[in-house]
Amino acid sequence: MNAAVASFGRALVENTGAARGKLALGAGLLGGFALSLSFLLGNPGASYAEAGLGLKSRELAQLKSLDSGTQAEILDEGLSAQEQNALIPSSGLPLEHMGRFAVISTDNQQYSSALKCLTQAVYYEAANEPVQGKRAVAQVVLNRLRHPAYPNSVCGVVYEGVNQRVCQFSFTCDGSLLRSPMASKWQESRKVAEAALAGNIEKSVGSATHYHADYVLPRWAFTLGKVNKIGVHIFYRFPGSAGSEGAFTRRWNGHEAVPFLSEERLRAMLAANWDQPEPEPEYVPGTTVTPHVTDRHAPADVGGRIDTTKSWRLSIPDPVNKIKSYDAGRVGQGEPIAHNINGGIGMEAAGASQ
Repeated sequence: MNAAVASFGRALVENTGAARGKLALGAGLLGGFALSLSFLLGNPGASYAEAGLGLKSRELAQLKSLDSGTQAEILDEGLSAQEQNALIPSSGLPLEHMGRFAVISTDNQQYSSALKCLTQAVYYEAANEPVQGKRAVAQVVLNRLRHPAYPNSVCGVVYEGVNQRVCQFSFTCDGSLLRSPMASKWQESRKVAEAALAGNIEKSVGSATHYHADYVLPRWAFTLGKVNKIGVHIFYRFPGSAGSEGAFTRRWNGHEAVPFLSEERLRAMLAANWDQPEPEPEYVPGTTVTPHVTDRHAPADVGGRIDTTKSWRLSIPDPVNKIKSYDAGRVGQGEPIAHNINGGIGMEAAGASQ
C-alpha cells in the first residue's frame, strides 16, 4: 500500500513537470503529501535506531530517490519561482532539536581536512548570506553526516557525487574551486565552520538536510518538508520519521579526505559556466543605458541621458575669455566697465579715452 501511494504521488509530479503556476504547485503538493504519507505509514512507531536494517534497504533507496533523477529537475526560475516557492507551505512538523557535533578535536589529524571542507561549503554556498544563513549551511552538512542516507564524514558529504553526473554541492564540480576566494569572506566562513565543529547548533533549521535558492524551483521542493527561509535559501527536511531527530544515528567514520578532482574537468565546467561571451545589450536609440522596467520615462524619451558612443564631449568655456567677450559686448552698448587700477577700482565708460 505504501509503495503504491508513493508511486501515485511521484506520477502526479512527473506528469505535470512542465506545468507552471498553480498547476505545478498543486501537483507538487499532492505528490509530496503522498510520499510523506508513505514514510509515516511505513514507520508508525519504531525509531530509525530500532529499524536500521529497514532503512538501509527499501527506505534508504526511497530517500535517495527524493532529490535525484527527475526529482532534481528545475521546474521554474526567476521571479515566478520565488512566487511559487512562497506558496509552498511549511511542513507543520515540529522543529527537531539536533545534538551537538563536537567529535573531531582540534588536535586530531583529520581536523584540518574537515575544517577545510566545511569552510568551502559555507563559503561557496553562502559567502554573501547573513551569518545565520552561513551557520544553517554548516548545520545541513553536519546533519547529513549523521543521517544514514549520506556519507558519514564532513568531506564525504561535501564532495558526494563530485566525479559523477550530478554532485550534491554544485561548487565541487562546476569549476568554482578554481577561483580564489575573497580573503574576508573566507575568514567569515572559516569562523562559522570552526564553531560548527566545536558543537555550535543552528536551531532555526532543525534537521534540515536540503536547501535551495529561492529563485529556482526544484521538483523535490514538493516532496520534502519546508522548514525555514534564511536569506535567499529555503531549507527542507525529510518527510515523516526519516527527518526526525531519532533518524540521525550515524557516527563520524574517523577519516577525512578530499577526493581526486580532475582539473581538466573543472576547467571545462568553468569554461562552460562562466566564459560564454556576453550578448550585446539592446540600447534605446541615442543612449547607452540598457532599458529597465524601473525606468521613469516614456519609451521614446531619451532626455537627460548621454550617448557615450558618440564623439560629443563635455566642454567648459574658459572663464577669462568669456569675461573679455562679455566686457566687449557691454562696451559696445555704452555701459561702464570696472577695472583694477593700482589696487583700486576704476570705472570706464563706453567710448571714454584711456
